[in-house]
Amino acid sequence: MKHMETKKNQEKTTIEGRNAVYEALAAGRTLDKIFISETVRTGGVKKLCELAREKGVPVQMVKPQRINSLQQTEASQGVVAVCSAARYAHLDDLFQKAAAKGRPPFIIMADEITDPHNLGAIIRSANAAGADGVIIPKNRAAGLDAVAMKTSAGAAHYTPVVRVTNLVQTAEELKERGVWLAGADMAGEKSLYDWDLTGPIALVIGSEGKGISRLLKEKCDFLLKIPMLGEIESLNASVAAAVMMYEVVRQRKE
Repeated sequence: MKHMETKKNQEKTTIEGRNAVYEALAAGRTLDKIFISETVRTGGVKKLCELAREKGVPVQMVKPQRINSLQQTEASQGVVAVCSAARYAHLDDLFQKAAAKGRPPFIIMADEITDPHNLGAIIRSANAAGADGVIIPKNRAAGLDAVAMKTSAGAAHYTPVVRVTNLVQTAEELKERGVWLAGADMAGEKSLYDWDLTGPIALVIGSEGKGISRLLKEKCDFLLKIPMLGEIESLNASVAAAVMMYEVVRQRKE
């Protein structure tokens, strides 16, 4: 029985924070129950409770200690939703999304991003920039846990995240499907602003410390650098990703 309970617990996750839970409801995410601390002001969660009632999701007011036992982020704002583990998309979903918009695919590949805050920030920027999805590796990388979900500010409910076993093989598949791979690398041969990014593109963002892994870097069609005009030589992974994404947005708008 204990083994079965452990397995069941592993299949559950939390979404934390008023905005994150509200966006999950608005996006149609299936939630088991929403717990709200008795210390939270009623007016601050009125819209949330109304939407939960509309969606048929039970809301329970609980002691702050109950919230503390459930939360994983320590920044839940007194609101925690319990639901099934995050659902990952399929690579085809990204191409279908691009086709529905009538434009070339715009994909983000995050190579071994281990900090869930960075992953969540990348997903948030991807959503804001209109990217069709984010691809992450299954191993040695952060996944869609409570921290990443909260940091994404609800974007993870709208922007597909594909989790693959082998990023290098996935890169090969993208290339076979006509997508160009542009790697972010401070030693890149071209500036980000000197390359045409209007076609089918996958931006490859490396890990916080090591950058893009060697094998994946070899699969990139070109490596681009972001001009650094100050004393600092590099940007945080999620910031670099956002800069690159919005250059794609700028070029496609022209």
